[in-house]
Amino acid sequence: MTTQSPDPMKITYTTSAADMEKIHGAFDKALEKVRSECGRDYPIYINGKELRSELPRIVDTSPIDTDLVLGEFTSASVEHVNQAIESAYQARLKWEKVGWQKRVAIMHEAADLVRRDKFEIAACMSLEVGKSRMESLGDAEEAADLIDYYAQQMENAHGYRQKMDKLTPIEDNTDLLRPFGVFVCIAPFNFPMALGCGMSSAALVAGNTLVFKPAQDTPWTGLRLYHIFREAGVPEDVLHFVSGRGSVIGDALWQHPKVGGVVFTGSKDVGNRIFNGFSAKWAKPCLMELGGKNACIVMDSADVDAAAEGVMKSAWGLQNQKCSACSRVYVHKKVAEEFTAKLIEKTREISIGDPTERDVYFGPVINPSAVAKYERAVEMAKKDGSILVGGKRMSDGAFAKGYYLEPTIVKAPLTSSVFREEFFVPILAIGEIDSLEQGIEESNKVEYGLTAGFFSKDKAEVEKFFDEIEVGVTYVNKRSGATTGAWPGAQPFTGWKASGASGKGGCGPYYVMQFMREQSRCVIEE
Repeated sequence: MTTQSPDPMKITYTTSAADMEKIHGAFDKALEKVRSECGRDYPIYINGKELRSELPRIVDTSPIDTDLVLGEFTSASVEHVNQAIESAYQARLKWEKVGWQKRVAIMHEAADLVRRDKFEIAACMSLEVGKSRMESLGDAEEAADLIDYYAQQMENAHGYRQKMDKLTPIEDNTDLLRPFGVFVCIAPFNFPMALGCGMSSAALVAGNTLVFKPAQDTPWTGLRLYHIFREAGVPEDVLHFVSGRGSVIGDALWQHPKVGGVVFTGSKDVGNRIFNGFSAKWAKPCLMELGGKNACIVMDSADVDAAAEGVMKSAWGLQNQKCSACSRVYVHKKVAEEFTAKLIEKTREISIGDPTERDVYFGPVINPSAVAKYERAVEMAKKDGSILVGGKRMSDGAFAKGYYLEPTIVKAPLTSSVFREEFFVPILAIGEIDSLEQGIEESNKVEYGLTAGFFSKDKAEVEKFFDEIEVGVTYVNKRSGATTGAWPGAQPFTGWKASGASGKGGCGPYYVMQFMREQSRCVIEE
């Protein structure tokens, strides 16, 4: 990755100390500016042109306070989607022939622009998603680093072009990776800038043209990403922005015959539907990250305080609405009582409220559907086990107009569905185990395989955990986040089993090449 000069105001998901007064001052200023922009009307962009439709608009309200209208966004129609794809298809060869060096330069410029605007981007996400200040800033920082990291992959590979051996003296053989053509990028709500940037920048730097759809809950952040890429130099016919309802345009995005690839982060059910339908005629690249039911195993040799803190941070960061969030813990019976007491204590200490405020750690969930899922999961937990802390919606006083839920810890038998079903809301299940073997067996029973944490001082146990756990991202003894905190170039973010589609994930060295296909060129020299 291109080396950046040290930034005293850089925040990652594991940052514990920085020049916090400067950071908060900059955030406060940005928040004031972003609030002043609320309530505006926004179009979609096809070929750089502002377009609108007759469909009901998306009224984007804040989960912090649903009376706060962040903006009203055009709902793209199927015809708009078709126009965007056709335009992207016509531009595909031109964008490829621009050359990888020029595309890399544009991407590095985009990364610089994200860093320039990171406080406004973070303030926007805090209002639109309900992220805390530090989570929002981490999202923006990761976005910039992802763009640079993927551009650097193209640079390091010299455009993925190399000379090959000769079978005869008169032939010249070249191997190169070339773009698929048009990629559709469907971004999630929980990391609308980082994952939106990562997926789209990889597609663009590889030479694909792009139709970008943000999550229905986060069009405001998605539009900022579009404008950053355009300011950086991405041509108007190469990148198209379509906000809209999945029920209206979701299928049209991937069913169009001129779409060469799809990159998607979201639910398993939606992802599997796209994956299976997209390749009905012939196999096409469908790059996906589809969630997780992430476990942490705590052994009797563990630093119990570190384990409790690591689980707390991974469980309650962004209200458990991370694909990597810790949602179940298997703790050895010898330390179960101590661990549970410490975890409850640390959970009760976290600050809950408006996440745009500087000291708030835990904000609202994204929408009413998340509230309903939480309420159903709580009833399931009460039936199967016992609620140790939490279990209620918060609706009094400052919480009245938002989607606030108590962080909830459940103790349940290992057979309970709370250990199997992905909820994506602030519920954490704890179960006791007798051995590491049992912990690994229980962890591997779910269909997902994204992240897992492990706390032990026994090196042999650590090796057994690495060898037998069925996930793509592993963490051992990580106090700053038992199952969370992946960063570009440091921890590749790869989903196994139902959590992914390709076996090679974002943040890692094999990502960009997945947006390209190989072509062998043999020329006979007379």
